[in-house]
Amino acid sequence: MLGPLFLMLGLSQTPASSGSLLLNLEGLATMAIAWLVFRENVDRKLILGAAAILAGAILLSWTGDGLRLDAGSLLIAAACLSWGVDNNLTRKLSSADPVQIAMIKGLVAGTTNLVLALSLGAVMNAAPIVAAGALGGFFGVGISVVMFMLGLRHLGTARTGAYFSPAPFIGALLALVLFREPLTPQLVGAGLLMAFGLYLHLAERHEHGHDHHALEHDHAHVHDEHHQHCHDGPVSEPHSHWHRHEPLRHSHPHYPDLHHRHSHT
Repeated sequence: MLGPLFLMLGLSQTPASSGSLLLNLEGLATMAIAWLVFRENVDRKLILGAAAILAGAILLSWTGDGLRLDAGSLLIAAACLSWGVDNNLTRKLSSADPVQIAMIKGLVAGTTNLVLALSLGAVMNAAPIVAAGALGGFFGVGISVVMFMLGLRHLGTARTGAYFSPAPFIGALLALVLFREPLTPQLVGAGLLMAFGLYLHLAERHEHGHDHHALEHDHAHVHDEHHQHCHDGPVSEPHSHWHRHEPLRHSHPHYPDLHHRHSHT
């Protein structure tokens, strides 16, 4: 509920290109909460990449004499923090049906904000504007949340948040093209720093010997090395059913997905 509200308030006071790049802070907030609160493994490349993205965000707010922490930037940062909390809590639901979760989140948050707006005296816009908002919500929230949840299932929270970082770059480029916003050296420098941070995130490789404890759960899967079980008759893949994982120890590149949420020394 709070994320979209803070974002819309912030965008009304900030150029769209700068606002788009500031949305990289969502990945940082997601990663920090995953690392510090939920103890998800974060290696050196992820930390350095996060530092580069943060440096880009700081550059966007630099006036020459100091940081320009205007209300618009702070509101967008608050939106990113809200989504960082939401992303980490959603990870706990990543084995569930992502379409159902997206529908529930959209209905609850959307209805709450609509009721609050109407109670504060807001007036419904014309039908074309409402339709445009619904179309943007369908792609930017509905489909996006479903894809994000699938990412949480297979990559873990910190990495999904990091790989989400190209979205702000696309938004900044669209702002330059559609709204004729100026391409400033500050914007270019921030974009290069954030692009370097994203490269470090994508270049990460995590591999070590690890143990899988016995586990029973239900999610869509194929019969890979983590899913060796029998069926009463032929099945198609992928398929979903309640299944059991026997204890296993092996080594291979992996992410903190549903089957690799183990601790590190």
